[in-house]
Amino acid sequence: MSITLGIDIGTSGTKTIAMDETGRILASASAEYPCDYPKPGWSEQDPDLWWSATVATIRDVLAKGHLKPADIAGIGLSGQMHGSVFLDENGQVLRKALLWNDQRTRVECAEIEQRAGGREALVRMVGNPALTGFTAPKLLWVRKHEPQIWDNVRQVLLPKDYIRYRLSGTYATEVSDASGTLMLDVANRCWSGELLSRLDIDRALLPACYESPEVSSTVSDIGSEATGLLRGTPIVGGGGDQPAGAVGNGIVRSGAVSATMGTSGVVFAHTPEPGFDPLGRLQRGCHAVPGAWHVMGVILSAGGSFRWVRDELGDLEIAAAPARGVDPYELLCEEAALAKPGCEGLFFLPYLTGERTPHFDPDARGGWIGLTVRHTRSDLLRSVLEGATYAMRDSLELIREMRVELTEIRVSGGGARSNLWRQMQADIYGHEVCTINAHEGPAFGAGILAQVGTGGFSSVPEACDATIKVVSRTPKQEQVARYYDRAYPIYRSLYTNLKSSFQQMAALDEA
Repeated sequence: MSITLGIDIGTSGTKTIAMDETGRILASASAEYPCDYPKPGWSEQDPDLWWSATVATIRDVLAKGHLKPADIAGIGLSGQMHGSVFLDENGQVLRKALLWNDQRTRVECAEIEQRAGGREALVRMVGNPALTGFTAPKLLWVRKHEPQIWDNVRQVLLPKDYIRYRLSGTYATEVSDASGTLMLDVANRCWSGELLSRLDIDRALLPACYESPEVSSTVSDIGSEATGLLRGTPIVGGGGDQPAGAVGNGIVRSGAVSATMGTSGVVFAHTPEPGFDPLGRLQRGCHAVPGAWHVMGVILSAGGSFRWVRDELGDLEIAAAPARGVDPYELLCEEAALAKPGCEGLFFLPYLTGERTPHFDPDARGGWIGLTVRHTRSDLLRSVLEGATYAMRDSLELIREMRVELTEIRVSGGGARSNLWRQMQADIYGHEVCTINAHEGPAFGAGILAQVGTGGFSSVPEACDATIKVVSRTPKQEQVARYYDRAYPIYRSLYTNLKSSFQQMAALDEA
């Protein structure tokens, strides 16, 4: 039996699983940690929190699964994309990592486009426009605003790759996560020497780049002592959380598309070619499947909007949930289900941390629009779910417009666990949605990549065929879907109508 670990370094916590070659989960463990928001639009995290959580969850999984260190054939890593870990010559962290949802780099994004010769030229170089969440503008921001730190930077790593370094002592990344740095030549699957030169970024600051199932390093003596794993255990390249999650959802051939509702929402499609869109409306990157690429749309606060509702408005549900033995989200969904589709014209904009696809606007703001005295708490709750799902549809519409093949939509994350939200997605997307037997997301995908890299399977599609099956299908409700088709253009118009107001609101914060 081949047993691998899949480790996912998320924004709110780390999850580690142990799985065998059939996809059976032998043990699972999670550990949460906080995120810091020192200024409006800023988002940072201490990388040592990730390492402590990784050590704890690995040891917990070994104990829960009654596994010996020698039982582990390999390790796959996944993690939140775009984050930046700045290390000095001794491998010590110089400052907290700037995260994927940090919005401080608007000026630096404009500078990158200017240095590249315009947006279209930049997209031709690296496959994507400059977005505030990406890694490259973070480097420029630190260089400009924290020169005393920048002068000591000798290596820049992505979140999961910092864990690889702590496990192995090796600086390495892989193409799927590196695609989100804005410094990778996506079409040719290597660092872009041209853009690095234009940005005056030393190539030596970036790690070696591998394919996702490729063995990149092995557990060191220090990593072994910390985690209990065997020295020399292989560590494969792994994947950014979205490409790894797509592997965990079986999105490894054209046709199947995933719609994942985590803190962010992601619509992800496999493509056999890198493709090109001069406007860069969808993110393009190397897939965790060697020789394949992907397009994806990212909604910054999809499930994050519902989490905000739980934290700020869900005191009753949080208090009542333990006695009923359920999650507070279930109780919130029960109340949301009391409202009618469309909530009598109430809309929610889920732009609580700005927005990426399709607006690329760090100044975008969230809010309820259309409130009347008839609206109830149930309407408020349901409209949040609908607003996040409308935002996901924005990305699906772009995928359809670009004629990317779409025959099946696989839903996962919190939006797939709720019957209400799952049906809502089918109705708003106007397409049947399905769920699969795997529920561990990026950690499961990372475990599959480790299975391939250590010889359990010959390819990623083969491994997915052996471990992933569709277990439920939710068709759209024709009448409800027609209603949402009428409401969706109104939702789309709200951002356009409010864009200038959002900019004025942001200027108030800066004053």
